[in-house]
Amino acid sequence: MATTMHLRSLARSLLLPRLSTANLCKNNNQRIQWQSTETQEASNSQSTDTKPTDKSPPAEGSKPDEQTDLSAVEKTLKEEKEKLQAQLADVTDKYKRALAETENVRTRYKRQLDDSKLYAIQSFCKDLLEVSDVLDKATDSVPEEELKRKENGSLKTLYQGLQMTGTQLQKVFNKHNLHRIDPMGEKFDPNLHEALFEVPAMEGKNPGEVAVVTKIGYRLHSRTLRPALVGVVKQS
Repeated sequence: MATTMHLRSLARSLLLPRLSTANLCKNNNQRIQWQSTETQEASNSQSTDTKPTDKSPPAEGSKPDEQTDLSAVEKTLKEEKEKLQAQLADVTDKYKRALAETENVRTRYKRQLDDSKLYAIQSFCKDLLEVSDVLDKATDSVPEEELKRKENGSLKTLYQGLQMTGTQLQKVFNKHNLHRIDPMGEKFDPNLHEALFEVPAMEGKNPGEVAVVTKIGYRLHSRTLRPALVGVVKQS
């Protein structure tokens, strides 16, 4: 047993120096690693501090570039303004033209409407003109000598009745703006008269003057409904 204890003491004495040496190496390695890490961090920190930032002040040469950009923007805005002004002028012109055309259409429609009211009885008036012509022929066909005879009292009464009918008919015509055109002795007017023939120059009549009226004309308002049929003195 004494021998065994002696062997253990010998082994412990041999092992202690080895453990101390291992621990020392281990501590030295850790210290080296720490120093290396600190050196690396310091290097990184210095590199970060010396890195230039993006917030550096603008160079003096940037002002002309800004002026160039402003000039380009002003030019673009000016061109856009001119374009819009041209479009506005075009739209305004089209609007005025459309407005004028609308006014012309309205005026034309109103005139047509007024004419339709004024001349709505035109066809009816033409038919009545034939009645007036028959009455005129009836009164013109009665000789004056026959009217003066006492025994022809009935004829005279009939004649007066025809005259009264003709007079009343003319009053109705005038009420509706239908007027006679009797151009005897007037200057020939192609808008109111229709020349059927020429007559030789005669005393008291000027060339181009109406010398004979074969049929009375009529006008409704300002429109010639039927021109007067006439004979005109021949030009010398």
